[in-house]
Parts: sequence; C-alpha cells; structure tokens
Amino acid sequence: MANLSSLAGGFAALADRNFAWYMAGNAISLAGFWVHKVAAGWLTWELTHSGTWLGLIAFADLFPTLIFAPIAGVVADRVDRRRIALVSQVFAMVQAFTLAALVITGLIDVWSLLALTLALGIIYSFNTSARLAMLPNIVERRHVSSAIALNASLFNVARFVGPVIAGWLIAGWGVGLAFLFNGFAFVAFIVTLLRTRQIRHEQGGRGQGGLLRQSTEGLRYASAHPGIGPMLVLLTAMAVGVKCVLELLPGFADAVFARGAPGLAQLTSAAGAGALVAALWLVMRTHAVGLTAITIASLGVGGASVLGFALFDAFLVGLAASFMIGVTITLSGTGTQTLMQNVVDGAMRGRVMSLYGVIYRGAPAVGALAMGGASEMIGLQAAVGGGAGVAGLAWLWLMRRRARTAAALELEPG
Repeated sequence: MANLSSLAGGFAALADRNFAWYMAGNAISLAGFWVHKVAAGWLTWELTHSGTWLGLIAFADLFPTLIFAPIAGVVADRVDRRRIALVSQVFAMVQAFTLAALVITGLIDVWSLLALTLALGIIYSFNTSARLAMLPNIVERRHVSSAIALNASLFNVARFVGPVIAGWLIAGWGVGLAFLFNGFAFVAFIVTLLRTRQIRHEQGGRGQGGLLRQSTEGLRYASAHPGIGPMLVLLTAMAVGVKCVLELLPGFADAVFARGAPGLAQLTSAAGAGALVAALWLVMRTHAVGLTAITIASLGVGGASVLGFALFDAFLVGLAASFMIGVTITLSGTGTQTLMQNVVDGAMRGRVMSLYGVIYRGAPAVGALAMGGASEMIGLQAAVGGGAGVAGLAWLWLMRRRARTAAALELEPG
C-alpha cells in the first residue's frame, strides 16, 4: 500500500492541465528526438565509417551549448520562457525537415550533416534553458519534484521507444524517413505548447548590467553555493566520463560487436530501459532526503559500467553495461536537477539551469570528441576506458563532501 501511495503521489502533477498538455506534446517530441539521435549517428557511420567523425558530429550537436546556453539562461530570466521554447521548436522543426529533404534526395554529405547539426545545437541551447526554467512555473510548487521526475521518466521512455522506431524506419524505409518523423514530432509539440500556460512568472526584467555580466553573476552564484557547486562537478564528470560513451555506440555496434543498425538500436534501447527504470523509481520518491547520496553513488556505478565496454567485446555485456549507464545517467541527471531546482533562487533559475544544460548537453561533446579521436589510435574500447577513470576520481572527491552537500540541498519546500 505504501508503494502504491508513493506512486500515486509521484503522478500527482499530471492533474495539472498545463503540465498534462506539456507532457502530451513532449512525449511525441522526445520520441522524435531519440529517432533523430539514432538516425544521425547511423548516417554519420554510413557516410564515413570513422570514430573521429562520430565524435565530431556529437561535438557539433553538443558544443554550441557551451557557447550559447549561458546567454540563453540570461534571456530565460528576462523573457517569457514559454515564448522562447515555442520559437526554438519552430527553428528545430525547419532543421529536421531540411535534413530529411537532403537525405531523401541524395544530396546529403557529411559536411552538410555537420552544418545542420551545429545549427540544431544552437537551437537546443535556447530551447533547453527555457524548458528547464519553465517546468517549475507550470505546476504547483508542491508538485515540482514530481514534475521533474515525470519529465525525466518520459525522456527515458522515449529513449527506449525512439531507437526502436528509428531502427524500424531505417531498416524499412531508410534514414531520411527517420528525420521526417522528427519534423512532424516537432509540429505536435508546438501545438501543445500553444495550449500550455505558466501559472507564475519569475522573470525579473533586464536587471543590472548586460548579458555577459548577468551570465557571470549566475556562474558565481552557482559555484559559490555549497550544494549546487558540487552537483555541477558531478554532472561534468558524468557527462565527460560516462554519458559521452552513448555517442560512440554506432562504432561499438558495428566495429566491436558486428551487429549493425539493429545492434545500435538494441544498445540504445538498453540504455533507455535502464534510464526508464531509474526514472520511475525516482517518481515514487516524493522528498529530497537521501537524494544527494543517490546521485553521488550513481557516478561511481556509471564509471564501473563504462569499464564493461572497455574490457569486454561480448554483445550481452555491452547490453548490460548500456543498461547500467542509462540507470546512472538518469539518477545523476534527474537527481541533480531536482536538488538544484529545490534550492535555487527563482530570479536566478534560468541562469543556473542553463549551466545545468551546458554541462548535461555540452560537456559530453568534449568527451565524445576526445574518445572518438583517441579511438583512431588505440581503438574504441581503450579510448572509453579513460572515462571510467574520470568518473572514479570525481566520485572520490564528492564522497568526502557528501554530508555538507546534502545539508545544503535537501531542504523541504516552504
């Protein structure tokens, strides 16, 4: 009965009409997002058969976040966050349809793919900052933790379902139709965003100073916070040492496991299944107490999982390691976001959550590029082994600070 009660409490945010509309459109959009991820990775491998190019395309997708997300965070603290989300979704839709047209007509090459991926990375910089900051504004305060966990659950349902759809579309009709599917997924989310309303606004106008000064102010606030600062370190280590391994799955599927596109879909779906299990478990947690220890532990387990890819070439081991990487990415990503949203000043939310977006989306670009380049010289398995070392060192650092960090983050909402 207690478990059923916890589960019901975890889904309570869905009673809010705005959040229900948001989740409905987001479900379709996220499925399209994961279809695109698998399709772009496989198209890159088909065009180049190069680990370096896999890393470059991942870098092009994620690196713009490092440049533009801090600016986007300031904008999200100044301008209506829903409007930013809508405009960025429209631009992303245009990118998806353009990519589909190039592939279907046979005009695509790896340089066009690189340019369009860079464009999408810039678009997502603004989209991610706005949506992360907007989420607590469309639900009652007591449901914020539930909404974050449910959103993560949806993200990871899509992580499981999207690659299955992508594998089916690519095997049956080609990679172009997968990009076309993503374009129409953006259309669906745009429609539901038009019906979503924010129940409170935290924007504080222009404030003092320009974009750079306000962005720096957000960085100082986050790094000085005794809880948020360590969480950003954890996110960085997870992104560089663990999460970026997922960007190299096309190479593992083909060169290490010899399973082709179906193997890629299975590996990605395994990560999605693990992420879904973790996200549903987090939905049942209705409080922040103990969440800091969980997020720190996830980093250590994530590093150990990466060793599975580094040490073994058996496909079943790869599936198990991918599953556990999915678990730990969700525990760390959702856990840190929940804890940070729990204590951040509302007027700083856009800037602080843009830092979250910078790390969560941008930092894996550094790891993917480094591992992809190293794989050309020492092989994929040896290259990803370094990621386990990064995760392990950061885990040791955080373990020494876990009590103080938890005290700063695990506050009950007022």
